[in-house]
Amino acid sequence: MGKVGLAPVIGMMMAECAHVGLMFAGKAAMSDGMSNLVFVFYSKAFASLVLLPASLLFHRSQIPPLTLPILSAFFLLGFLGTSSQFFGYAGIYYSSPTLSTALLNLVPGFTFILAIIFRVEKLDWRSSSSLAKSVGTIVLITGAFIMTYYKGPHLLMTSLPPNLSLQVFVPQTNWVFGGLLLAVDCVFTSAWFIVQASILKKFSAEFIAVFFYCFFVAIQSAILCLVMERDLSSWSLKPGVRLVAVLYSAVFGSAFQVGVCTWCLHRTGPVFVAMFKPLGVVISAAVGTIFLGETVYLGRFIGAAVIFTGFYSVMWGKAKEGNSGVETGVRSLESSSQKDPLLQNNFEET
Repeated sequence: MGKVGLAPVIGMMMAECAHVGLMFAGKAAMSDGMSNLVFVFYSKAFASLVLLPASLLFHRSQIPPLTLPILSAFFLLGFLGTSSQFFGYAGIYYSSPTLSTALLNLVPGFTFILAIIFRVEKLDWRSSSSLAKSVGTIVLITGAFIMTYYKGPHLLMTSLPPNLSLQVFVPQTNWVFGGLLLAVDCVFTSAWFIVQASILKKFSAEFIAVFFYCFFVAIQSAILCLVMERDLSSWSLKPGVRLVAVLYSAVFGSAFQVGVCTWCLHRTGPVFVAMFKPLGVVISAAVGTIFLGETVYLGRFIGAAVIFTGFYSVMWGKAKEGNSGVETGVRSLESSSQKDPLLQNNFEET
């Protein structure tokens, strides 16, 4: 990966903080009476308004052509994003942002499974990288089950005065049901990564792709809201918790976070960016314990530790696979150019 400067490290730390804040903002808005679909609609609609001029300004020199297959792929990407956020925010409502950020570490494992199913990746049991990714996926899922179904004795419990706690959150939670909804969210998120990677091979303007994604999510969630949400009061954006949560989600949850992650991705690679995902668990657990008075149980601590182990196993396997692939490609290019002088001349010109 080479030498990494201080700017990408600070950038990813800020992105993870923004993501954790998004989880708590969504929880606050839904606890204030706003449905998860309405929250998704408002946040993505405002994010589209922010991303449209920003993406055109960033890609003003070269904008790939928008063909019907590309637009159809964006629509599919929006459907996966709408489904992911529907289950994700519902899971946060029934559980907590702490569990949500912890279970998001399942995404690399589910992505690896879907990549094998759709033949994006090949599984070679003789390769240490494939073995590490396979074992890491099993460990990830095991840790998720431990964190969802086993509590154990409490390790830390805070008692906040009523005037210091955030009363907008629902005190009663259904940890198991919320964990299942969040697991479904991880599956849709993994499918979203598979489709997004396929799109970016043909459409390289990342920020324009993000704009169309938010645009289609806003349209699809609006249609679902009109069908499923009959209570007009849930549409209200009265000044207070709802408005602040929606604006935060639009500006920091979509535009800022995606922009920073993309910037870091171009300079350091996907492995470096993915390594900061467990940082969200630490941040959300600290915020939940300090400001919300959440109880830290032994089972959740053990489950989080198991998830971290599986996550880094998958990332180690992916990093080793990428390094070996680069080295193999270089050797193949060198040997081919020695046999074919014309290929060598063309490569030098390129």
